Amino acid sequence: MSEADFVALYHRLCAQAYDGPDDRRGALRHLTPERVVAAAGEVRSGLSVSLAAPIETVAGPDDPEPASHRMTAPTAEEIDAPGLHFARDRFAMNVHGDADSHLDALCHVIYDGELHGGVPASTVTPGGAGALSLDLVRDGIVGRGVLLDIPRLRGVPWLEPGDDVTTDDLMAAEAAQDVTVGPGDLLFVRVGHRRRRRTLGPWNAAQARAGLHPEATRWLAERRVALLGSDGNNDTAPSPVAEVPFPVHVLAVNALGLHLMDYLDFEELVPACEQLGRRHFLCVVAPLRLPAATGSPVNPIAVL
Repeated sequence: MSEADFVALYHRLCAQAYDGPDDRRGALRHLTPERVVAAAGEVRSGLSVSLAAPIETVAGPDDPEPASHRMTAPTAEEIDAPGLHFARDRFAMNVHGDADSHLDALCHVIYDGELHGGVPASTVTPGGAGALSLDLVRDGIVGRGVLLDIPRLRGVPWLEPGDDVTTDDLMAAEAAQDVTVGPGDLLFVRVGHRRRRRTLGPWNAAQARAGLHPEATRWLAERRVALLGSDGNNDTAPSPVAEVPFPVHVLAVNALGLHLMDYLDFEELVPACEQLGRRHFLCVVAPLRLPAATGSPVNPIAVL
């Protein structure tokens, strides 16, 4: 995709997604209370499945700065001492890495000096984000989740790094899996990243990974998707736009106001969907309450 074509698509999506100066929810405006109520009707079996991977604490080729988890108590003396004592620990992580499941807030992507909706990038300061922060989703995101399994469509265990998911792939997966993505849906696109990682071991996903082709964001806008998640980064690497390293992040988060979830894990969800013969479900996303943050570790739950 040429830089000129990318820029033209960016401005087209910005105009299409404009939600006015008093409404900064971005694509979440498609997730109306009526659609949340309808999503609750997706629960049939009561089975709940996590869509998050275990948080990594050991460095690897895709995770040079892993999360830190250490125990702060009990001390050696307290373990065998009489009376009351507590086990305590401390946790820290790089939220936007290439291994752990996380949600991107709308302030995460700066393009040409602006955030989504033309909000100045200067609102993001060393003290935190002053606009479009994680606080927008402090009450969680609840809606109908839809899984489109692209490796299943193509008859392969996973997509190889560098491969693109196109609009044709998304539409073919809908037809093959008897589901239609509609307004307010939380869309999950499986590329098989987690299965490949577990089978072959981790690799430098910053340099090579499967993801959506930038043109597919036009389809996301047409379908009025409320949130997008993948078991990869959502962006392909190397980028199909030479001048823009993360074109899907720019088009989705910055232009459309679409919250992204990166590096999820669908390997438990897939067999559950196969067993129940359906690819849609109630989904509950509950980020941490970090008011000025640009993202959060996340553990989405699918309830079938």
